[in-house]
Amino acid sequence: MQNWIGIAASFGFIFTVIFLARFMARFGKEASRKTVHVLVCNWWFLAMYFFDQPLWAAIVPASFVLINSLSYRYQIFQVMERGEGKEDLGTVYYAISLLILSLLTFGSGKNPLVGAAGILLMGYGDGLAAVFGKAFPWGSYRVFGSRKSLTGNLTMFVVSFAVLVLLIAWQGASPILPVALGLALVATLVEAVTPFGLDNLTVPLVSALAYGMVIG
Repeated sequence: MQNWIGIAASFGFIFTVIFLARFMARFGKEASRKTVHVLVCNWWFLAMYFFDQPLWAAIVPASFVLINSLSYRYQIFQVMERGEGKEDLGTVYYAISLLILSLLTFGSGKNPLVGAAGILLMGYGDGLAAVFGKAFPWGSYRVFGSRKSLTGNLTMFVVSFAVLVLLIAWQGASPILPVALGLALVATLVEAVTPFGLDNLTVPLVSALAYGMVIG
C-alpha cells in the first residue's frame, strides 16, 4: 500500500510543480522551465520515503520518459519546453536519469543517497547554473554550439558543494569538506563540457557514480 501511496503522491507533487511553473511563466519561459528543473529533483526525497524496491521507484520516472517525450513532440506542457525550434530533449534526458538511478540505487543493500547526489546536483546545481549564467553571462564560451559561462560554472560548483556537504553529513561519512570539494569539481567539469542538453544525463550519472565510488 505504501508504494501505491508513493506513486499517487509523486504524480501529485510533479503536476503541482508544473502548475506552479505556469505562474512563473509570467517572468519568461526560461523562468518556468527552470522552476520545473529545480523543484522536480526533490521528488527523490518522496521516493526515498515511500519506495522500497527499484521497480516501484522506477514507475514514476518511466512514465515521465513517455510523458516528456510526447510533450516535447506536441508541446503539451509548454512551461517545460523552450519552444524555439531547437533540438532540446533535456526534459526527456532528465526523466531517463531519474529512471536509471531509481533502478540502480533503490532496493536491498543499495544506497538511494547515491542517486540523490546525482539528481540533486542536476536539479539544483545545473538548474541554478543556467539561471545565473544567463542572468550574468560573464566569461561566455561555447561547447559544440551550446552556450556556457564562467558564472554558470561557478554557480554549479558552489551549489554542488553545498548539496554534497549536506548529503555526506546526512550519510554520516567523513571527511566531509575535501570529498565535497572534489565531487563538486567533478560535477562542474562535466557540466562545463557537455553540449546539446546532454548534461541532464551526464551530470547526474557521472556525479552519482563518483559519489558511490568515494562514499559508497
